[in-house]
Amino acid sequence: MAPVPGACALFHFGCFRPLPLPMIEPAMEALSRKQLYEANKLTKRLRRLTGQAIQDYAMIENGDRVMVCLSGGKDSYGLLDILLYLRDHAPVDFEIVAVNLDQKQPGFPVHVLPEYLSNIGVPFRIAEQDTYRVVKRVVPEGKTTCGLCSRLRRGVLYRVAAELGATRIALGHHRDDILETLFLNLFHASKIKAMAPKLVSDNGRHIVIRPLAYCREADLAAYAELRRFPIIPCNLCGSQPNLQRQVVKEMLRGWDRKYPGRLDNLFRSLQNVVPSHLADRRLFDFAGLKAGGAPFPGGDVAFDQDEDGTAEAARITVLRGV
Repeated sequence: MAPVPGACALFHFGCFRPLPLPMIEPAMEALSRKQLYEANKLTKRLRRLTGQAIQDYAMIENGDRVMVCLSGGKDSYGLLDILLYLRDHAPVDFEIVAVNLDQKQPGFPVHVLPEYLSNIGVPFRIAEQDTYRVVKRVVPEGKTTCGLCSRLRRGVLYRVAAELGATRIALGHHRDDILETLFLNLFHASKIKAMAPKLVSDNGRHIVIRPLAYCREADLAAYAELRRFPIIPCNLCGSQPNLQRQVVKEMLRGWDRKYPGRLDNLFRSLQNVVPSHLADRRLFDFAGLKAGGAPFPGGDVAFDQDEDGTAEAARITVLRGV
């Protein structure tokens, strides 16, 4: 199928060519027939969900140059790998360039990413900036380094994106990252705020996208193991075992084990916001609300949970001002 101008919607998985079984690479030679079947299911699922997110939020359009931010972790490797597949199979013409920020962390294996990217034939840029020393100097011992480190990284990546002429900056955050951020903001910032699948950068000059927004972290971890990506651990972050994000992560994992499907419902709730049933006066005109003698759109709906676990939504007539 030839590229179609503005064909972002054609990223839907139904527009792809039939997905082949994964190639029997060295990493997969020892897999049984059942394991190969499961590996193919995993690969298809991640590609489908990524394509769906790209479609839903119009993340990539014809002619885009996508700068994939590659940290050396499982998520960014998975993002690059899946986008490379979509580039070759989706009916939208776009380019990919990989960018890694060498933050000068002690012991960082500088050869790993250039060798990997050269071997798979992906154009790349290694940006060098000693943010590690800045973070260690500014942040007191024992305090969280993530905030400052993140801001410093963003500044460098925005600059590199402009130099490369990138029209999209792709980050490897997944569904679990988005939910963790939601609860971190709820618990510690008194905000209902998560990570947007697509947004304008802090400096207003770039579009930032998160194509893995629908993907589960567990799937990406399994995919990284399957593909045997050369993972590079972040020692700067890994040295902070008591991060609040880790606490929230464990909370969500506990829910997922005990209540299968809860995290899916939580994420869907981010796509189904009803401002009139919250309390933010900036999002809904409560002061101007008047009774008009007709049902209010969306109404006042109660959610009743039955003993057997089935749910029934019941509309309730509310007498206001009585």
